[in-house]
Amino acid sequence: MFTRIFGKPKQETNALATLDKLNETLEMLEKKEKVLLKKAATEVERAKEFTRAKNKRAAIQCLKRKRLYEQQIEQLGNFQLRIHDQMIMLEGAKATTETVDALRTGAAAMKAMQKATNIDDVDKTMDEINEQTENMKQIQEALSTPIGAAADFDEDELEAELEELEGAELEEQLLQPATTAPAAPVRVPAGRQPAKKVEDDDDELAELQREMAL
Repeated sequence: MFTRIFGKPKQETNALATLDKLNETLEMLEKKEKVLLKKAATEVERAKEFTRAKNKRAAIQCLKRKRLYEQQIEQLGNFQLRIHDQMIMLEGAKATTETVDALRTGAAAMKAMQKATNIDDVDKTMDEINEQTENMKQIQEALSTPIGAAADFDEDELEAELEELEGAELEEQLLQPATTAPAAPVRVPAGRQPAKKVEDDDDELAELQREMAL
């Protein structure tokens, strides 16, 4: 937020400007390297042509120029390596600086918060909370205390009366007669039939004999 209002810090601005300059230089060296590579390849082709034409001296001159181009290419490669190394170191230093700035800002914020929150204020607040809690506890106890006629009841007398009721209930249960069990059904042996059943059988037999006689 502060960066947007007041702009970037001077150190960060210088680091970014340096990185931009290094990038521009690196691009310039790469372009030169491509040109030299093309020139070296051209000299190789010309040396081949002079060789086919039996012009040995001209072919050797082409190869010499090719060697010079290759030396420049190698030098440009070293320059590029140095620039890459410088860029890496600068980016690392930039990250370190940003980290330190962030830590410094955080420490300042914590210090400001500690000043705003005094230990005496914290103790005072805790004392007020404890006092309010104790007052609320006393209010709840006062509301739960019985008043009026209920306050005159003797708890011991109520306990004794309850024990008498329990003893009377137990005595009444012991004096009640035992419940008679229902009579078991009479089972007739398999070999014997009731009297009524025998009479019915005799009547049927007599009726059958009369029908046969007819």
